[in-house]
Amino acid sequence: MKNALKVGLLALLILPLMSYMQKKEITLFLVADSTVADKPYANGNPEKGWGQVFPLYLQEGIKVANHAVNGRSTKSFRDEGRWDKVLKDIKKGDYVIIEFGHNDQKSEDPKRYAAPETDYRKNLERYIAETRAKGGIPVLATPIVRRKFENGQLVDTHSKYPDVVRAVAAAQNVPLLDLEKRTRELVSRYGEERSKDLFLHLQPGEYESLPEGRQDDTHLSAYGAFRVSDLVAQEMQKNLPEVAKYLKK
Repeated sequence: MKNALKVGLLALLILPLMSYMQKKEITLFLVADSTVADKPYANGNPEKGWGQVFPLYLQEGIKVANHAVNGRSTKSFRDEGRWDKVLKDIKKGDYVIIEFGHNDQKSEDPKRYAAPETDYRKNLERYIAETRAKGGIPVLATPIVRRKFENGQLVDTHSKYPDVVRAVAAAQNVPLLDLEKRTRELVSRYGEERSKDLFLHLQPGEYESLPEGRQDDTHLSAYGAFRVSDLVAQEMQKNLPEVAKYLKK
């Protein structure tokens, strides 16, 4: 009788622990710039990052920790201590998506600039190594395109940076989300006029927070953020199936 009671008590202790372990969520960390970042909703802010809407694509079992911040590069994100905050929270089995490039190329700003084939490459490699040291799984993403058309054709604005991301991903055996390629295809297909819907092309008075309107070919509208999230999901299905299994059907 005593043994049966002990077994029963042990089961009462173990079962909740087993249940907790089964429900333990994986975290998908986003380390990036304004094209991914959460934007405040106050005053009818029309700007959105794709990381802001991407949690809506996911089922239970995985959560998004979006640490992306406007204006950051591989260099400034680390120098400001933001990477340290991410690193301390990474646990074994978590994923870290790293997407920079828009601000790394700003050579006029020494706080952000990282030359593509030297500092930028080294910074990416360091993020990868430190993520792996914590038991996390690094994922690289090429930066999304800017909307710049000349003679009706979309023009590249990122120079060597996307190719460096692709090369590092291949050399380090890291999953790649090629968002530069996918958004280039998307924006080109939409064409010069319709592609304005993806970005912040707003008329004066359209938003109270922007009385003079806005013509911005870098930052995403809500519609653009969802369309880029569609591409992220497709890239995951192709190159990151272990995360894609958490996508809503």
